[in-house]
Amino acid sequence: MSPGPSSPDVVVLDYGSGNLRSAERAVARTGASVLLTDDAEAALEAPGLVVPGVGAYAACMAGLRAVGGPDVIAARVAAGRPTLAICVGHQILFGSGIEHGVEADGVGVWPGVVERLHAERLPHMGWNTVEAPSGTRLFDGVADERFYFVHSYGVRELDEPEGRLVTWAEHAGDRFVAGVEEGPLWSTQFHPEKSGDAGARLVANWVATI
Repeated sequence: MSPGPSSPDVVVLDYGSGNLRSAERAVARTGASVLLTDDAEAALEAPGLVVPGVGAYAACMAGLRAVGGPDVIAARVAAGRPTLAICVGHQILFGSGIEHGVEADGVGVWPGVVERLHAERLPHMGWNTVEAPSGTRLFDGVADERFYFVHSYGVRELDEPEGRLVTWAEHAGDRFVAGVEEGPLWSTQFHPEKSGDAGARLVANWVATI
């Protein structure tokens, strides 16, 4: 790693979504140098990129497009550069999202529809366990821990071809995607930056890939 604000190890992409500072602090605690910016070139060239997200799916996609985020993510995947997406940042990586009857296109890295969970109690808010797959690197050392979720929408179906590791969770009888690892692109539905020691270890696992 090359420290210093002029050449950060990790960029946290500022595209108008919330939760930016907590994501920035979570990465900084690992010892990595972090830059919060909306600059597409910096986001593309950084050794690591974090795409956070809080709010409505369509609004997050509009903000992401405004800073060139979909092209940045696609280019980083093609170049094999580590990227971590969190919460709605995770959701917008899929094909589309349906919220309040309105469907919006996502980045489309993975197939799937983000839809309202089929659970009696929503939002899904609080601590929950996950079902991490064999071979996971993201959940190394924390596969049996609990993580903090705040959401009412999720992806309920996702194929698991070779090279794609999917972590699942369940809320009130409904099963949904809690995390994905595929090549340089990793994502979580929950908030690692709000998940205590387990979340800190998970972020450190990602930073170690840079």
